[in-house]
Amino acid sequence: MELLERRVYRGPSLYAHFPVIRLTVDLGALEAWPSAKLPGFNEALLAAIPTLRAHTCSYDEAGGFVRRLEEDGGTWLGHVLEHVAIELQQLTGAKVVFGKTRGEGAPGRYHVVYEYEEERVGEAAGNLALRLLESLLPPDLRASAPKEGEPPFDFATELVELIDFAQRRQLGPSTGALVRAAEARDIPWLRLNDQSLIQFGHGKHQKRIQATVTSETRHIAVSIASDKEETNRILGDLGLPVPRQRVVRSAEAAAAAASRLGYPVVVKPLDANHGRGVALDLRTGDEVRAAFEKAREHSRSVVVENFLGGFDHRMLVVGGELVAVAKRVPGHVVGDGDHTVAQLVDLVNADPRRGIGHEKVLTRLELDGQAERLMTARGVTPDTVLPAGEVLFLRGTGNLSTGGTAIDLTDVVHPDNREMAIRAANAIGLDVCGVDFITSDISESYREVGGGICEVNAAPGFRMHVAPTEGKPRDVAGPVIDMLFPKGSQAKIPIAAVTGTNGKTTTARMLAHIQKMNGHTVGLSTTDGVYIDGVRTVAGDMTGPQSAQMVLRDPAVDLAVLETARGGLLRAGMGYRSCNVGAVLNVTADHLGSRGVETLEQLAEVKRIVVEVARDCAVVNADDLHCLRMADHTRAARIAYVTMNPRHELVKKHLRAGGLAAVLEDGINGQMITLYDKGSHLPLLWTHLIPTTIEGKTLHNVQNAMFADV
Repeated sequence: MELLERRVYRGPSLYAHFPVIRLTVDLGALEAWPSAKLPGFNEALLAAIPTLRAHTCSYDEAGGFVRRLEEDGGTWLGHVLEHVAIELQQLTGAKVVFGKTRGEGAPGRYHVVYEYEEERVGEAAGNLALRLLESLLPPDLRASAPKEGEPPFDFATELVELIDFAQRRQLGPSTGALVRAAEARDIPWLRLNDQSLIQFGHGKHQKRIQATVTSETRHIAVSIASDKEETNRILGDLGLPVPRQRVVRSAEAAAAAASRLGYPVVVKPLDANHGRGVALDLRTGDEVRAAFEKAREHSRSVVVENFLGGFDHRMLVVGGELVAVAKRVPGHVVGDGDHTVAQLVDLVNADPRRGIGHEKVLTRLELDGQAERLMTARGVTPDTVLPAGEVLFLRGTGNLSTGGTAIDLTDVVHPDNREMAIRAANAIGLDVCGVDFITSDISESYREVGGGICEVNAAPGFRMHVAPTEGKPRDVAGPVIDMLFPKGSQAKIPIAAVTGTNGKTTTARMLAHIQKMNGHTVGLSTTDGVYIDGVRTVAGDMTGPQSAQMVLRDPAVDLAVLETARGGLLRAGMGYRSCNVGAVLNVTADHLGSRGVETLEQLAEVKRIVVEVARDCAVVNADDLHCLRMADHTRAARIAYVTMNPRHELVKKHLRAGGLAAVLEDGINGQMITLYDKGSHLPLLWTHLIPTTIEGKTLHNVQNAMFADV
């Protein structure tokens, strides 16, 4: 199976209105070998990826894809490639389901289309899928024999590497939750870097997040929260419950501080997070000195503080309201009298909810240095068989990123504890704040049973709340988005997308000028550059998806006019999910024979994308039959027709129904551009007064002006 071409579509395209990848493959001799005819292929494929059994395919039920593999001679390998590429992404934690495979025209050639979340992960999944299928083929049907000295293909290892790569590239659980919450509220978003910097909204209405730090989060609040000593002092000065602590810079100073504070103590870095370098319940000077060295790996200064007995609870405060509470239990194993500690760890990691990093809702346990310290303190080794029911903690903290579990307790929090968490967040000044509170029982007031705040966190993780190990999942991302975009506020700017074979640039410029005269700060992308408020900021052909995003990212812009060319649509899609107004001027044969577009019907299908995704109004040329047919494919609230024929029967019928249209009409002094809308008749402009029409004689520019006016 030969890969001929790969295309990544970052927005609406011929294949979907969301991001997809298209692989064009040539099956060659495999065209005569569908899956059921390949000896042992189906068995080997399902052994390698058992989760393919859940794919529904065209049967709309689990096991549907397996039926396609096995029944009626099987299915072609292009279709198999589609499902494997989707499933490999799902195994990395991506929520993708869409795919379709269609013949490309020539025998044995197929377009394999599948959804992706993160572009490079989607590409890597496609590459690994190709290699896996190749490895399962009989030797005489493989594209090439392995090179001498080349290590054999190891799918299990390659899959782990793909998951690890995805962890570095895909949105984490917190950022992903915020993105999904924005999508649920119809708020557009753009990824601004390879990590978690996200723009919500467009133009002047945009807000940004970095993980769970928002554009409204105060820098000074983050700075205070990162300084555990300063946080402790501020909270203590307000009478909030905090442990006594000391900041030290040497192992001996740490031991001395522990002695003064009184054992047991906690040792942790001054400004680290995610439980890195934290050691709990230390009871000797030697333990403190060893813990100091570990903490120093993460921070120059180290905190020694009183150990608070009880359970670790993460209390999440958003916009001054407590929205979720989770009890965090450190990673542990429970003895059964039969298995060793190492075997129990393997059994825990066999839980399908556990994965690498943030791949799944839980993280795999590891027998690392911290686990060894805790085992040594208990007098056990990895080979020890624990008695039935005995619990062995392998972590000192309950962070999910180190293998901990979370139990939702939001509904049972005592009002005093709720008030305490809100006061702590307000004291530090964080809009999104994670308060780590140690208490024996969160349902009892800290005033009665004791407890204390051990940390206040900026950029708190959401995973423990959106997917707790036990208890009710909480929508914690929704309140953040609602805080950034309060009810009644705007997230979008008006977007007009203009396409057609001829006249796009002139129409886009006219429209941008009209809107600038109306007081808007217009972002315009066109064939000679990007213009912001009439000033060219970037020169060159800017009619593709990247230039469109350039306009939508600009914080000065309050209205966008985006010239949308055929080339960009075929190469990478639109680059944004929808527009308010989509206009198609005409479809002519000027650009046939390029990128697989051979007929006017095919070209019209490409141009039609802008009206398919128009939300408010689709503007089409009623005098062009290919454009006229596009009206049947839009979901826009309204359709507007542009015609230079005042006797156009369809347009007249449209106007009698109260529709919107721009019509060129004859008058005493020449021709007049006239607007009709909801029964009203508005003579707008004599064509000879439009400079670009050369006293009304250049009819194509008359038509361009009509599109700009409507």
